[in-house]
Amino acid sequence: MVRLILIFTLGAALGSEAPPSTSLEDAYHDMYNLQFDDAHQAIHQWEGEHPTSPLGPAADAAAGLFAEFDRLHILQSEFFAEDSNFLNQHRLTPDPRRKQEFDQALDQTRRLASSSPASDPDALFAQVMVFGLNSDYLALVEKRNLAALSETKLARAAADKLLALRPDYYDAYVAVGLENYLLSLKPAPVRWLLRLGGSETDKNEGLQKLRLVAEHGHYLMPFARLLLAVAAVRDKDRDGAKRELGWLATQFPANHLFREELAKVQ
Repeated sequence: MVRLILIFTLGAALGSEAPPSTSLEDAYHDMYNLQFDDAHQAIHQWEGEHPTSPLGPAADAAAGLFAEFDRLHILQSEFFAEDSNFLNQHRLTPDPRRKQEFDQALDQTRRLASSSPASDPDALFAQVMVFGLNSDYLALVEKRNLAALSETKLARAAADKLLALRPDYYDAYVAVGLENYLLSLKPAPVRWLLRLGGSETDKNEGLQKLRLVAEHGHYLMPFARLLLAVAAVRDKDRDGAKRELGWLATQFPANHLFREELAKVQ
């Protein structure tokens, strides 16, 4: 449920005072506040301090994706739909420049992750992000559901590999939770076919994993709470929706979507 521009000024190299240190937490906070230019700036400053980490370009891809979601009103029209239009197939017009930047960020994430030790948790999580973000773009922007399904399965497999090594890397549970929850919404015959193909379609398992991220996650904690809000809205659970949306609206006051959706369930 949530997918930012690319100039990092090296103050010291220019002879000026270096900018204050930033963190990826700052970037994700800006992202969830829909302040995408600020998110990009924070990410590129962090990348300058951590040039070999794949987490930087992975965050940049996430920011680009959520900027495109915001421009196309995908969160409103897709995630918070309460009827048969949920994850519908109406055509969208993606921004070619943003798509190119998104693909470049994914490619850079892949390169840096492949150069990291095989057991590096951050590199493994970056791989989860690559598959997950690409799946989101394919499904929600390009409406290529079969291609998206393949990426979703790869994201879950990568998450399983990471969690086998580090079960406390809670953000990775989003991949497991998202696959189970979204695919559980398909009709029963479709779920049966998906399970034959290796997909996981257990709604309760999906929500349980998302709650785990909502309680213990790091960068993706707000995203997990957004997905739980979506689930609550669709299940007519007004108290659950108010709880999650209220937290999101308080933490990210610049995000109009959280306030607007909260007002609908008050």
